[in-house]
Parts: sequence; structure tokens; C-alpha cells
Amino acid sequence: MLSGIRRAARVVAAVSLLMLGSVAAIATAAGASASARDCPDCAKWIQPHKPFRIYGNTYFVGTEGLSSILIASDSGHVLIDGGLPESAPLIKASIEALGFKLTDVKAIVNSHADFDQAGGIAELQRQSGAQVFALRAAESVLRNGKLAPDDPQFARKSAGVAPVSQVWVVQDDQLLGQGSVRLRVIATPGHAPGGTSWSWESCEGGNCLTFFYADSLTAVAADKYRFKDHPEVLQAFESTFRRVEAAVCDVLLTAQPDASQLFQRLDPQGGARAASIKDDTACRRYAQSAREALARRLADEH
Repeated sequence: MLSGIRRAARVVAAVSLLMLGSVAAIATAAGASASARDCPDCAKWIQPHKPFRIYGNTYFVGTEGLSSILIASDSGHVLIDGGLPESAPLIKASIEALGFKLTDVKAIVNSHADFDQAGGIAELQRQSGAQVFALRAAESVLRNGKLAPDDPQFARKSAGVAPVSQVWVVQDDQLLGQGSVRLRVIATPGHAPGGTSWSWESCEGGNCLTFFYADSLTAVAADKYRFKDHPEVLQAFESTFRRVEAAVCDVLLTAQPDASQLFQRLDPQGGARAASIKDDTACRRYAQSAREALARRLADEH
């Protein structure tokens, strides 16, 4: 096991609830600005959650309602998703509580470039000096802070993100390397044009599991937007559903923890973690549930 990971394992055992109290104060102070964006879920999304090791070199460092994942290596770490703007100090505190340094995060990647998953990336990049990577459709949004007109949420007032100073473009099915970490880029548009899922291996001893961090598959849109008027978006969704269903997927992680009962399945503090975290049916069930939800939405559109 990597020396940094061994050190983190000792530190995480000693992390107390006092750390949560300190970051809770930050979240409470940030709540007013979240409410100002007319976001009813933001109050929950910025509540802190104690960070924990999921498996091998993969850690949860997000909040109660929004996932952020740290993948550690001795040559620099990868961070997936930055949550809301108010999430940035909470993610930083969680990384440090695990015994790591934010400045050792060398790569930041994203599931989709909406305010709830990418809002904190600019600040996390500024503090860490990390490089940010995204598919072309998401790269332009991250750089200019404005959603593309073909995004179903384009007309929402709260849809913008804090602009990121520099973003490197990656390609679908590319392997992105950082130290010993190898992330596969998987284009999964629908929820957003540049939607991306990420896959990698984490190992304990000789036992390696393939992780699949799935982007949101929900059909969320601005008022008056009708998905049935946008066959290209429906085609993107169906392509994404099929791709997620076919993925090599031992452990499913999702951009919002509730979407896959992440804490109930994987958090050792929750008291309900299964003896084995492997579930190679999870991605298929996740995609099928999203397909059924989209069908219900289409049936309700007038």
C-alpha cells in the first residue's frame, strides 16, 4: 500500500466530530448565498459529511448531498467534482482530515459543468494549482461560466458556474494518467451536453475493483423545456443508458450520493456496510431506473 495511503488510514481513524463541527460553521455561513440562488436542495448539499476511505486509494471527500472523490497516489492525487462554490472549503477540510494536502491534488475532473457539481472547481484549482480536464462540450462551460444553449437547464438563473482559468480538453475513451492512477473518460451526455463518467481501478493487496463514477442520468430542465421537443437529447440519453449498462462496474459511485445509496453501501461509519462492496449489477440498475424516470417525464409533458 502506498505510504501516503497508510498515513491517511491512521489519520482518518483519529478524525473526530470536532472537524465536522468546524466545517459545519462554514456551511451555515454559506447557506444564505445558496438560498439566494433559489435552490431548495442547496442547504442539504452543503452539509458536511465525515470523509472516509471507500477502498484502496479511493476516498469520499464530498458533502452530505454532493459527491467528491479523491483518488490518491504518491505522485499526486485526482479529485472528481467540486460541488457548489460553498463546497470548496468543505472539500479542502475533508482532504486534510484524511492526512492529505490539497496542493498534492494535481488533476481535477468533473461529471457535468452545472453549478452543483462544478461550482467549487475554480476555487479548488486556485488553491491547489491542479490542472482541470473536461470533454470539449464541458470545457467551454467551465472556462466562461455559462451553460451552452443546448443544455436543458440553460434558462435557469442558477445554472452558471465560477469560471475556471484553464481547462485541458480530453477525448471520449481516453486514459488520463496521474501518477499510478489511470482514469478512463466516458462520455455520458443527456443530463448535460458534456456529461462525463469516469472509471478506474483501486486495489487492496492483490484484489482490484473497477470503480465507475457515473454522471447524473436524470432529465432535469428549466421551466417550459420539453424533452419530447429535443430528439437529439433523448438520443443522447439512450446512448448513455446503454453505455452505463454495459460498463465494467464493480463499484458504482454517483454524483449525488443518494442516487446510489452511497453512504448506506460504502461508508464504514454508517454501520451497514456490506462485507463486500462489489456489486456488478449496480450500473445496470442505475441506468434502468433513469430510463424509466425519463419515460415517466415524457408521459407527463404536455
